[in-house]
Amino acid sequence: MNYATRVQRVEPSATLAVSNLAKELEAAGEDVVDLSVGEPDFDTPDHIKAAATEAMEAGETGYAPSNGIPELREAIAEKLQGDGMEYEADNVIVTPGAKQALFETFQTLVDEGDEVVLLDPAWVSYEAQAKIAGADLTRIDLRPHDFQLEPALDELADVVSDDTELLLVNSPNNPTGAVYSREAMNGVRDLAVDHDVTVIADEIYQHINYGPEHVSLSALEDMYERTVTINGFSKAYAMTGWRLGYLAAPEELIDQAGKVQSHSVSSAVNFVQHAGVTALEERGEETAEMVEAFENRRDLLLDLFDEHDVDVSHPEGAFYMMVPVDDDDKAWATNALEDAKVATVPGSAFGTPGYVRISYAASADRLEEGVERLVEADYL
Repeated sequence: MNYATRVQRVEPSATLAVSNLAKELEAAGEDVVDLSVGEPDFDTPDHIKAAATEAMEAGETGYAPSNGIPELREAIAEKLQGDGMEYEADNVIVTPGAKQALFETFQTLVDEGDEVVLLDPAWVSYEAQAKIAGADLTRIDLRPHDFQLEPALDELADVVSDDTELLLVNSPNNPTGAVYSREAMNGVRDLAVDHDVTVIADEIYQHINYGPEHVSLSALEDMYERTVTINGFSKAYAMTGWRLGYLAAPEELIDQAGKVQSHSVSSAVNFVQHAGVTALEERGEETAEMVEAFENRRDLLLDLFDEHDVDVSHPEGAFYMMVPVDDDDKAWATNALEDAKVATVPGSAFGTPGYVRISYAASADRLEEGVERLVEADYL
């Protein structure tokens, strides 16, 4: 059997590969501290679950409009307008997860040989989705700048040109937890306008933020017409398994991306979309409580690593931390899982070898246990 070139360009998701190995060890009776998966360890709020149940009981179990039910598209547009953006309901496609929104955007905008610029460390699926679309990748290494974008703007300016098709910006960032400053975003805006480059703004961790200002690129001058904003419900509302996300963009792009949606996944699940309306319109204290817990866990990890003289960056958002390890980070992560029974993700999966990513979407007790095991096994 011959396999398509676009599939052979990419590797399986490293985060899911580590998680699968951890689950195999757990199934064999091992106690694994799994710090690999980006999934809040909180339950979906009860009022959101109740809204889904009510929608099912009301018969909202059939096909939904491909781009999303009108109520949810309106609620998303209202949310985005509250963030200073100009999107209306017709600028929104509701997708089965933010990952699908990204996939549809790449498929809509990228042709074979187009240049896509990534900021490293970059979430694992950006590279894969760009390659599936046929892109040539250019990467900017943010490691020398403590994972911040602002000090690297000159380097970014050296590579972004009139030939650049797409630039991807993710803030708060997975895997670093960095939140890019307004100055950094203004720098991106200047380059995008000067070279007429489209920017994907992945804002899925927008609400997992520990104080710094969140800047939405589409809200900046002259960026509405050249920005695709990606967001969703998985992180802020602990709805990972519900698979509900969206993209917002100028109507012409929506018309084109809607073709991809209609011929692939058709639509997001009907009753899940009704739950999404409730999540946006009846937002309670659950998100704030979750963010406070994540911030406390971040501080705990920073203290623990400081006690053991491990120099780590200071995350300002999301729930991840990049920890420096051996140059062969893949071997380090595999051995740490097998020897210490602690699951992490190799930094090379994010374009940043020499690190592993730790997710602190786990209880404080498990975080302490994980660090203790790594220390006792001489991995820290």
